[in-house]
Amino acid sequence: MGCGGCSTGKPGGCKSNGTCGTSGCNRLNVHDWLMNLPINDSESACRIVEISFKNGSRKDFFRNSTLQTFEKGELVTLEGVSGFDVGEVSLSGELVRIQMKKKGIKESSPDIKKILRRSSERDIELFHQNKEREQAMLMRSREVARDYKLQMKLSEIEIQADGKKATFFYTADDRVDFREMIKSFATEFRLKVEMRQIGIRQEAGKVGGIGSCGRELCCSTWLTDFKSVNTTAARYQNLSINQTKLSGQCGRLKCCLNFELDTYLDALQHFPNNADTLEIQRSRAYLVKKDIFKDLMWYTLPDSNKQYPLTLRRVKEILQMNAKGERPDSLEAIELVNKEKEVEPGFVDVVGQISLRSLERNDKKRKDKKRNDPNPRNNEHTAKSNDNNSRNNNKETRSNRPQSTSAKKPNRQGEGNNAVNAEQSRNNNNRKKNNSRNNGNNNNNNRNQKPREEDAPNTSGEKQ
Repeated sequence: MGCGGCSTGKPGGCKSNGTCGTSGCNRLNVHDWLMNLPINDSESACRIVEISFKNGSRKDFFRNSTLQTFEKGELVTLEGVSGFDVGEVSLSGELVRIQMKKKGIKESSPDIKKILRRSSERDIELFHQNKEREQAMLMRSREVARDYKLQMKLSEIEIQADGKKATFFYTADDRVDFREMIKSFATEFRLKVEMRQIGIRQEAGKVGGIGSCGRELCCSTWLTDFKSVNTTAARYQNLSINQTKLSGQCGRLKCCLNFELDTYLDALQHFPNNADTLEIQRSRAYLVKKDIFKDLMWYTLPDSNKQYPLTLRRVKEILQMNAKGERPDSLEAIELVNKEKEVEPGFVDVVGQISLRSLERNDKKRKDKKRNDPNPRNNEHTAKSNDNNSRNNNKETRSNRPQSTSAKKPNRQGEGNNAVNAEQSRNNNNRKKNNSRNNGNNNNNNRNQKPREEDAPNTSGEKQ
């Protein structure tokens, strides 16, 4: 979580207004536990204030010569190089004396600069304007250093609040002659240039990041003094010399290798010295590792790959025998009782063990029908016809079901539609009756108009 991209300048996650305990907003953050304690003698109070620059990337001490009291998080205007600068108060009170004593700075030192005043709106406006120039200047300065073919890496630029001075932080393995580059910087950027070399670990602290442990880097949160780390610290802790695992984000050995080194050294004092080899009748045993948690020393023989754990008492006995010129018959290694491992459930083939009775019954019925009927096509036809009949019967039963007479509101629209349908059906029935009557009358008329055979005239000329 960083506040640089936030429009308000305050963290949006923890809602603690820039003083979160995770140091995500301000690196190298310090909590003043003595902040709310009353001070009896105000004259003996510490007048030195710790100021942080660029979100805790750099800190320095300034003298509070004014009568004002400044709290943590306030922006103050400071005495700068031929101008002024703006910083944030990170610590005040008695804890500042402890920090100064830790860094070897005396409170009465004349080199400590002064705090001028609280930052005004004009000071803050100039401060933000010059801070916006830093990224573009860093990109341009890297191009210039590449043109001069200098073996250096520019990691950060810090511009003073009034824009009169800029400090360039760089890393380099050897000595670099950058006099011509400084001249080009001064003419192009029009400000005073200061070059400051830092180490690889300081650069990683300025950049920040997440370590392999899942937490923020120690060098960017609380670690200020960087001690040398070598591979002997890893050997004392029985760690495998793997460069990829032991290296940090800076490419050097991790600083945390020194954190538990003292504990391991205290525990190794109980182990016997000069116990790298042991002489026995069979051959010579070589030390492989030391287990400080179980007080065991592991040895191996040249003709086997097996490792033998020995207690400290047994190792001392063998060393005493070897000093007298005696060799024991065997190492007498102890047997370690391993805990029984829980057997994880593996894959089990359950095909054929699970049966669905309903499906089996249907399969039996179908098989019985096929056996009884010699023509299988008829069975399929009859099965389809039975299915269709059952569906039609279900539809009829649904249509013939009486409507529920539960206490519901009557559907007036439905009643009106039913009445209209009833009248139409009556009219249709009446029309059918009238049509049938008319047809009957027409048939009767036709019968009456037809001449009888006996009344027909005799045109043949024969006599009756």
